[in-house]
Amino acid sequence: MCLAVPGRVLDIEERDGTRMATVDFGGVVKEVCLEYLPDLQVGEYAIVHVGFALQRLDEESAKQTLELFAQLGMLQEEFGDPWELAAEAGGATPPVGEAVIEEVRK
Repeated sequence: MCLAVPGRVLDIEERDGTRMATVDFGGVVKEVCLEYLPDLQVGEYAIVHVGFALQRLDEESAKQTLELFAQLGMLQEEFGDPWELAAEAGGATPPVGEAVIEEVRK
């Protein structure tokens, strides 16, 4: 499954004429294209899908959504280590996502 996940913009730069951001998704940091939200600023939250920021989101809604995703294990599914996910699929017990949940609550 591929989710649209809220994230907080950490920094913004232009690369080869494209506005890009480093975005924090509850402890997981990824590069995101901002072409659909050209006025998004550092510190703001956006919903991101397949590497593109699609919609601005308020901080409270973003944190609630990230916490819910973490509790449901969806952040691990979306951003988790592929080796861990393969081990889980093979019947191994995955580590508990408490660290992710605690990071989101901050």
